[in-house]
Amino acid sequence: MQIPSASLAETASKLTVLEARLAQLGRVMVAYSGGVDSAFLAATAHRVLGARMLAVLADSPSLARRDMEEACTFAHSHNIPLHVVTTDELERPEYQRNDANRCFHCKDELFGVMESLGARLGFTTIAYGMNADDTRDFRPGQRAAEQHAVLAPLAEAGLTKLEVRELAKAAGYPLWDRPAAPCLASRVEYGRTVTREVLEQVERAEESLRQLGFREFRVRHHGDLARVEIARAELPRALIMEMLDAVTSALKRAGYQYVTLDCTGFRSGSMNAILPAEVLARRGA
Repeated sequence: MQIPSASLAETASKLTVLEARLAQLGRVMVAYSGGVDSAFLAATAHRVLGARMLAVLADSPSLARRDMEEACTFAHSHNIPLHVVTTDELERPEYQRNDANRCFHCKDELFGVMESLGARLGFTTIAYGMNADDTRDFRPGQRAAEQHAVLAPLAEAGLTKLEVRELAKAAGYPLWDRPAAPCLASRVEYGRTVTREVLEQVERAEESLRQLGFREFRVRHHGDLARVEIARAELPRALIMEMLDAVTSALKRAGYQYVTLDCTGFRSGSMNAILPAEVLARRGA
């Protein structure tokens, strides 16, 4: 996972653009999840703005407890000002419905809460960790960001996911190679109601796979059936009979009646494969 040497100067130039952009923004709140993108943005904003920035972490049932702890640990270890807020997207019927716009309702809830917080604390700008690659993906949350005038400094600077990881590595951030960890609701098949119980079941199942030593995976929730996606580099280990038995036992303990291993392996956003082409064509719209 390295940027070609010819591109290093371009990446450094993009970092300069990012720093200059952040310096222009005054008092900034960063929507912070602890993932590589938002963590790098928060750390860079803190380095540039000092006390004029605040990382805001949304605590809800869709955030795995492990991810919550790791996000807090990173912020505290780098002295990044952190404020934890409670979001109630799970109380929204349109979020529970779990159609292709679920992420819009989640981000709409988050940014609404952050706007109220900013009004109380005197922060005039909200930023989030969308990178340049995300603009080419189906992400309804981008529409919520536009409606709330939330900025995307990484994307504005043209920084890709790979470049953000390389810059985080160069900065010495241990999370630079952390696998992406979208919200737990992203594991639930479209059309199946998102509930607290479902999210807790997915979390238990994924934590059991982590305890078995797997690093990059998803447990896709299809009711009584768990469809397990494991990164292709890790699949040979998963295909040993003893490991298949261990995976099956662990996920049945988590509450699933049937367990299947997806032979295609892990791929980000695989749930979107069933969406109509006209929906996917909207990208962030």
